[in-house]
This record gives sequence, C-alpha cells and structure tokens, in this order.
Amino acid sequence: MYIFGKILGVFFGLLFGGPFGALIGLFLGHQFDKARRLNSSPFSSSSFSSEEAQQARQEQFFKAAFSVMGHVAKAKGKVTKEEIHLATIMMERMNLTDAQKTAAQNAFRDGKSSDFPLDETLEQVLQATGRRHDLLQFFLELQISAAFADGDLHPTERNLLHKIAKGLGFSSEYLERRLRMQEAAFRFQRNARFGGASGGYQGSSGSAYQEQQTADRLDDAYKLLGIDKSADAGVVKKAYRKLMNEHHPDKLMAKGLPPEMMTVAKEKSQEIQQAYDLIKKAKGFK
Repeated sequence: MYIFGKILGVFFGLLFGGPFGALIGLFLGHQFDKARRLNSSPFSSSSFSSEEAQQARQEQFFKAAFSVMGHVAKAKGKVTKEEIHLATIMMERMNLTDAQKTAAQNAFRDGKSSDFPLDETLEQVLQATGRRHDLLQFFLELQISAAFADGDLHPTERNLLHKIAKGLGFSSEYLERRLRMQEAAFRFQRNARFGGASGGYQGSSGSAYQEQQTADRLDDAYKLLGIDKSADAGVVKKAYRKLMNEHHPDKLMAKGLPPEMMTVAKEKSQEIQQAYDLIKKAKGFK
C-alpha cells in the first residue's frame, strides 16, 4: 500500500495551510502515491521494455540456442550427421521462414568454430531471459537434446554441458538429474516409434518382445518424470504437475520464449503427458 505521499501531504498541508491546506496536501500526496504505484507495477512502461526490445531479446535467445547447440555438437571433435539432422528437424518443427532458417544455420555454424565465445554467449542468454528459471531450463534442455541426438552422451559433451549449466546458474546435481530424465525421454520416444516393429509376427517370441518393450517404456516413463517406480499416486501427480508447469508453452511464451520455439515446448509437454498417462494406466489411478 502506498500512503507515504498522503501522510507527508497532510502533514505539510496542515502545517502551512491549516485544514484546507491539509485537503490539498492529501490530494497531492494521493497523486504522488498513485504515480509510485504505477511505476512499480509489473505492467508499467518502465518495467516492460518496448515491443522492439522484447523482439530483440527473443532473437538473441534464438541465435544463442542454435550457436550453443552447434558448439555442443562439435564437442567430441566431429559433428555427426545425427546432430546436423537434429538441428534441421528443430528448424522444421519451428516452421521457420527461409530467413530464420538461414539465421539458425549460420548460428549453428558459428558455434562450431574453435574460438566460439561460450561464456559471453551464456551471459547474453541470462540478460535476454531476465534470468527466468523456466526459460533458462528450456535453453539447457535444448542443449541436452543436441548432445543426445546420436543416442549417446560423449564425456566431452557431458563436461561441456556441465560448463553450460554452471554458466546459466544450475548446479551439477541438477544437470545430472536432467540428463537422466532426457536419456529416458530419448528412449521413451524411440520405443514409441519402434515399439511395434516386430515384423507383424504374433508368435510367442513376438509377444514377449512386445511385453518387454512395454515394460521398458514404462520404466523410462518413471525416469522421464524423475520419480521411482514405487512412487504413489500423490508423488506421481506432484511430479507431473511440476514438469507441466515448467514446460507449459503459454507460460513460457508469456515469459519471453521466442514464438518459433513454441512447437518444441508443446512437444515436450505432450511427452510428459504421455509418460504420465502410461504410469496412471499401470498404477490404476485417475
């Protein structure tokens, strides 16, 4: 509550002008307090930069994401075709214009250079996001996805991811937990794509294969949500809600996520939803 201006206004108004002066002081103090309240509001022009500045920050985030992705891809010495394919897929998923696709490709190429300024780029990400946890986490997860593009995490990639996480303000323990979750997510989606590829054979070996695939996918669903198999319904729901809240596309968009990356955020939310639904079915709760 802003009343300091009113108090001073009444005091000096009463001191120099009696009751009538106090009324004038109260009015002037009210206007002063109103101006202070508006200036401190999260929706005021002083707190919110212009639309052009917001767009500039989003472009900075976009460019940094692809340049650091290129840096991660080059970490083990050679960029594999899977990593190039991942970058291409992400560009397609984002429905980029030709100009945006060229900018992403150029940024990815810049990241592969031996003198890439990683620390400076991460500092730009901190500034562009206003150090918002959800956006920084999204950025980090993009880099983890790049590292897992070929299905394997090389030691040099792991070390680089630790450096990136530290630069963004995340602990080593936090990164390792996210790496386990991302590895499970990679297998979870891979099993979804190829789980039924048993050649249509319906014999006992084919049935056993399908059962094993289902069991493996359920195991990865738990790891994707960051919980143990023994977790009860309450723990499962809490983990699900936390992850959905962190990855909700509309919330990320409101916090400054570039519009081009909305599709990636939506797909992550769908992945979390699929894992949760599978666990719900296995445990038999609603």
